[in-house]
Order: sequence, then structure tokens, then C-alpha cells
Amino acid sequence: MSLIALNPPLAQPSDLSTPQRRALTAAAVLAHLGGAWALLQVDAVQHALAPAAPLLVQWVAPPAPVPQAPPPPPAPRPKVQPTAAPVLAAAPAPAPQQAPSFVVPEPPTQPAQAPQPPSPPAPPAPVAPPAPPASPVTLAATDLRYTVPPAQVYPRTSVRLGEQGTVLVRLVVDAQGLPTQVSVHKSSGHPRLDEQALQALRAARFAPYTRNGQALPWTAIAPLEYSLE
Repeated sequence: MSLIALNPPLAQPSDLSTPQRRALTAAAVLAHLGGAWALLQVDAVQHALAPAAPLLVQWVAPPAPVPQAPPPPPAPRPKVQPTAAPVLAAAPAPAPQQAPSFVVPEPPTQPAQAPQPPSPPAPPAPVAPPAPPASPVTLAATDLRYTVPPAQVYPRTSVRLGEQGTVLVRLVVDAQGLPTQVSVHKSSGHPRLDEQALQALRAARFAPYTRNGQALPWTAIAPLEYSLE
């Protein structure tokens, strides 16, 4: 059995002309590019080629420098006025020295005697101190002489309570007959009666006691009796 050639025999390059070879080359390149483009449309192929994709680096130009303002001009320095040189005044000429003068001291004179002051008068004789007051003379109760007798008033409370008794009052009377000290010498046993007896003898007045024509203070015990009979 004879084999039948399905494909026609390819033309050899030597059989093609130059324009034909160029057209054949361009067709082969286009066929490869089309196949590559078709493969790139597949997702699996895109994921496989993504890591191997080349990195694109873009150089960014740095920003232009901002122009700085020029520094302000320095402040002008103040002008220093030249100071005038001090004028030195000429020192005054020294005054001519005078010749020293000598003063002859005068001989001392005898001082005049000052007049003697008059002698002070003799001090007066000291006044004798007053004699101490004489101690009161003690009198008996029977020697008492009243010019104003004591007013005995029975206290109402003492009457209601039946209080009674005798109060012994100690008296100190001056030379004019006025009582200067009045105190209870012996109580009656009832304070109301004792107080009433003191008030009565304070208001009493006595005749002056005299001895050899001279009034003397005296003391005595005066009894005041309070009885309901």
C-alpha cells in the first residue's frame, strides 16, 4: 500500500524570493505574538507570571528648594560724638603767708571775792506730836446717862414666836457722847433680838463723861431686855 502525502511539501527557503521570506518571517512573529497574547488572557497564566513581572521604578525629582529671604541689613551703629577734652583750670596762686604774731599774756589779776550769801534762818522748833488719845474709861452700866435713849422695838416675828431675853451690848463712846463701836457682848439666843438691840444703841446718844473738867471717851456693857410680860 502506498502512503498518500497529506501535507504538501514545504517550500525550501532557497525557493522563495526575498519579499516572500520577509512576509513569512512577519507571519511567524505575528503568530507567536497572538499565541502569547492568548495565553496572557488565561487567569492561571497571569497568576503564574505575576511574580516574575519586572518592577518599574520611576525616579521622582526632588522638590525645588524654596528661596530664602535675604537677611536684613545690620542696624547702623550710632555715631559717637567726640567728647571735648576737659579744660583744666589753673590752680590759684597761694596766698602770701603772714608773719606769726605773738600775744603777750597779761598778768593774772586777783579775782574779786564773791559776796557771801546770807546765812539761812534757823529752822523752826519741831512741833510736839499730838498726845495719843487716851484709852477709853470703863464705866458701869449704872453710870450711863442717855440724852437720846435707845428705842427698843419688839420684832413682830419675835412676838409671834414668843422670843424674849436680854442682850448685852458692848459700847465704845467718844468724848462727845457718840457711839463709835457697838457689838454684841452676850447674845439673847435670838438673832432678831440681837440685831434690834444693836440698831437701838447705834441711834442712842450719851452725856459726855468728864474727869477733872476734861471729857473722856469711855466703854461700857449696856443691857437691853426684851420681855413679853
